[in-house]
Amino acid sequence: MTLTVPRESIPPLQEGLFAPIWSIFIKDDDIQVERPYTPLEGIDAHGRMKFWIKRYPKGEVGRWLHSKCEGDRIEVRGPLKSWPWQGHKWDEIVMISGGTGITPFYQLIYATLLSATEIPTNIRFTLLHSSRNPGELPPPEILQPLLSYAAANPGQLRVKLFIDETDGSVSKLLPSHELQVGRIGQTAVEDILASRVPTSWWQSLLRLGPSKSIRVEDKNILFLVCGPEPMINAIAGPYGRNYSQGPIGGVLGTLGCRQDQVWKL
Repeated sequence: MTLTVPRESIPPLQEGLFAPIWSIFIKDDDIQVERPYTPLEGIDAHGRMKFWIKRYPKGEVGRWLHSKCEGDRIEVRGPLKSWPWQGHKWDEIVMISGGTGITPFYQLIYATLLSATEIPTNIRFTLLHSSRNPGELPPPEILQPLLSYAAANPGQLRVKLFIDETDGSVSKLLPSHELQVGRIGQTAVEDILASRVPTSWWQSLLRLGPSKSIRVEDKNILFLVCGPEPMINAIAGPYGRNYSQGPIGGVLGTLGCRQDQVWKL
């Protein structure tokens, strides 16, 4: 879905104002409810913003947006920064998402890697994304750029896709090794961390992989988590009061992550 902001209403493109990750609020005028949505590629000079918005049975604003036609007017508010970009602080960023929670991570990867003009970085990125089944995976407009870039630049970006169950409708976009049946858990995170550890000459000689015994708190690595609340709870622990970050729990707590190494979107 593409929304266009009138040119006279576009805020000044100040440095850092539109840096990832940011969102806007879209308001359902019928019931006076608003929800945040993340523009996949930011906003262009003509005020255009692209979104992936699913129509959930209980999603008031999403269902309302899907009822709109080209040329209809809607009310938006923003931008609102979802996460403060600190490009020089981290060596690696691991993004864990579920459902439409992939959208802020697509925006981050688009700004730092895919567009290759906005925020140059030497950070390594890893995306672990989970959907209930292949039919609910992000559309090709989202997956294809990510998978193509990861295939061409494996040292900069890795993408791992997970599904709870298969229904036999796996897209041709997805090589078998990039789609795993099962939820994202501690083993998946440990595999990602272990694969970044250099293999010594004697491990190579004996065809042994690096040890998974890694002290995460000693690594210059950040975990970003976005998705359904049960997934966030399982991966990083629940939010605190009023959706503050709260203590680190779940898988990342078990692995010993420091408070500043995890951000729940």
